[in-house]
Amino acid sequence: MANKQHRYGVRLDWTGNLGTGTSSYRGYSRDHGLSAPGKATILGSSDPAFRGDPARWNPEETLVGALSACHQLWYLALCSTNGIAVTAYEDDAEGVMEEETSGAGQFTGVVLRPRVTLAAGSDRDKALALHHDASAKCFIARSVNFPVTHEPVVTVAQD
Repeated sequence: MANKQHRYGVRLDWTGNLGTGTSSYRGYSRDHGLSAPGKATILGSSDPAFRGDPARWNPEETLVGALSACHQLWYLALCSTNGIAVTAYEDDAEGVMEEETSGAGQFTGVVLRPRVTLAAGSDRDKALALHHDASAKCFIARSVNFPVTHEPVVTVAQD
């Protein structure tokens, strides 16, 4: 069977022209919107450290969010196919980006901290091991050039 190819189209509209475009570094807003047909627009900007709007999502946050969501989706799928009933899942993910003196930068790592609750009688050890499998399958984590690590906490509900 041949590999499948999937395509993802996203439109970005810059909304930050304050009247003179980018005539000066401080003279424009970093605001933009990300959209796709049939979906709500994601209001974006740059990190506040780079003159962005703190009320809007920045690219660094959306990257960390994509890694967290991808891991969660794979994890839930793997649990369901392995007979493990997850009843709650939350993650406080954190990414670290290092900015160089030139202004360039890169992520050096992301830590996912999923907290999972399982139905009573579930196999906690298997549920913990499935985090490794989810990481190995996550499309986003497999596509980045920095480590994505996991610090899962798995709790089994009492009868």
